Amino acid sequence: MARGRAAGYDGQRELILARAAELFACQGYHATSMKQLAAAGLSKATLYHYYRDKDALLAHIADGHVSRLLSLLSLLREVRALGLRPQPHFRELVRRILGEYAGAQHAHRVLTEDVKFLAPQDRQRILDKEREVVAGFAAAVSALRPELAEVLLAKPMTMLLFGMINWLFTWMRCDGALDHEQLAPMVADLFLGGLPALRLPRSQALVG
Repeated sequence: MARGRAAGYDGQRELILARAAELFACQGYHATSMKQLAAAGLSKATLYHYYRDKDALLAHIADGHVSRLLSLLSLLREVRALGLRPQPHFRELVRRILGEYAGAQHAHRVLTEDVKFLAPQDRQRILDKEREVVAGFAAAVSALRPELAEVLLAKPMTMLLFGMINWLFTWMRCDGALDHEQLAPMVADLFLGGLPALRLPRSQALVG
């Protein structure tokens, strides 16, 4: 009979991932050693029992974080089924993704800065999932201004939106005056307030 996992296996694994994400985010992927990762009350043998090396840790952190974001898309299908108009739907999308970021600051920083260190097959898997997240936002942006899709601007506008969202971790303090719940409507307001004023390029070079 195969041995089952010991009690607390998943909890231990999550603690290791959280510790690794914090160290990777704070001091850099290359500057972090397996010895430092094991310093949080683990033996190196225990650490290697869960993850063969730093590359495996990085892949699990990035993959897990993107998978969490992808889960938002299924939740938003339920919101879409309620028949919300484009603006309320967009605002809910922003609110939910910022809510996910609130509990995963270190993992998001690792995803943003360290995905380039992954093995090619792992990097491709992560990037494919990121593209699914972007596509979900681009659809919401297109619903606000359908003509953006016609000139292939829905994705660039979406990436500008992510420019606001993705870099919150560089300046937002956990003990600051603003939290993610308060910032979400501000992000939506800034984007929605500026989008109607956007002038489409006269050239049709973007089409095709």
